Amino acid sequence: MGVILTALGRYLPEKIMTNKELETIVDTSDEWIRTRTGIHERRIAAPEESTSVLAIKAAQETIRKRGIDPAEIDLIVVATMMADSPFPSTACKVQHAVGAVNAAAFDVAAACSGFVYTLETAAQYIKAGTMKNALVIGSEVYSRFLDWEDRATCVLFGDGAAAAFLEADNVDHFLGCVLRSDGSGESLLHMPAGGTAVPATAETVENRQHFLKMKGLELFQQVVPMVCDALLDTADKAGVDLSEVALIVPHQANVHIIEAVSDALGIPMEKFMINIEKYGNTSAASVPLALIDAHEQNRLQPGDLVLMVGFGAGLTCAASLIRWSPAFVA
Repeated sequence: MGVILTALGRYLPEKIMTNKELETIVDTSDEWIRTRTGIHERRIAAPEESTSVLAIKAAQETIRKRGIDPAEIDLIVVATMMADSPFPSTACKVQHAVGAVNAAAFDVAAACSGFVYTLETAAQYIKAGTMKNALVIGSEVYSRFLDWEDRATCVLFGDGAAAAFLEADNVDHFLGCVLRSDGSGESLLHMPAGGTAVPATAETVENRQHFLKMKGLELFQQVVPMVCDALLDTADKAGVDLSEVALIVPHQANVHIIEAVSDALGIPMEKFMINIEKYGNTSAASVPLALIDAHEQNRLQPGDLVLMVGFGAGLTCAASLIRWSPAFVA
C-alpha cells in the first residue's frame, strides 16, 4: 500500500508585525533582524485565536480543497508545542470542530520537526492498512510564550497553521524518511517551567520561567550537521542522489542555517524553498507553509522529488522525501 499527498491548506492570522513595529517594543532594529535572521515580518494571532482555532481553520481549508466529507476522515494528527492547554489534545478539538466523527485524533510534540514527524507517522498508518487517509496539521501560537523583553528570541517567531491530506494509493509517493532525536541538547531550546518538574508558582512567573529560552549559537552549531545527515540519509534510503531532488523545503528557523547546510552539502541555495522573510519561525507550521508557497510559486511540478526537513527543540530532526503528484488539489 502506498501513500499520496493530495491537498494542502493554511491559516495565517491577519495581524502582520513588521521589524519596524518591533523597534518600538524591544531594543532592536529592522537591519539587525534582517541581517541576522532573514526575517522581515511575522503573523501574530488575535487574542481570540488559540492554537486549535488556527488548526481548525487550516483543516477546514484542506478539507474543502480536497472535497471530502469529514466523516470519511480516518485520522487527525496535530503537531504543536503550544496547545490551548495541557489536555485535551488539539487534534481532538479539530476532530470535533470539523465534524470528523469517525477519526482517531492525537497530538505529536516534536517542536519544529513536528510536521515531518506527524506526516510520516500518519503515512505509516496508511501504509500498514490501518487507515485509508489522514489529515495532518502543524499549528503554533508562539507569540503567547515569547519574552517580549528578550530581543534574542522575540524577533524570531510567528504564528500560523497549515495542513496536509494524505491518502492510500497504489503507487507510493512517500519514498524515504529519517526521524531522529538528541536529548542531550535539551537546554538549548526549552521552557523552564509550567510542567510537572517545575510547576507554575508565583516565583516561576516572577522569574519569567514560562517563556521560551534559547541558546542560539550552540543550537546553530548542533542542528547544521544534524540536518545535513538527515538529508543525505533520507536520499540514500530512497535510492536517489541529492542532485535529483527538485526542491528542498527546510524548517524556516534562520536563513543562515539554510545557507550553512547549502554550503556543507554543495547544494545551490536556489534549490531551497525560503519564505522566512514573511512568517518568521512558525515551528511545526513552517514546513507546510513553505510547501504551499512553493506550489503557489510554481516551483513544484508533477513527478518532482521534494525533500522536507525539520529541526528543533528536543533536539529533534526529521526528513521526508516525497514525489509530487499530479493528483494534488491546488
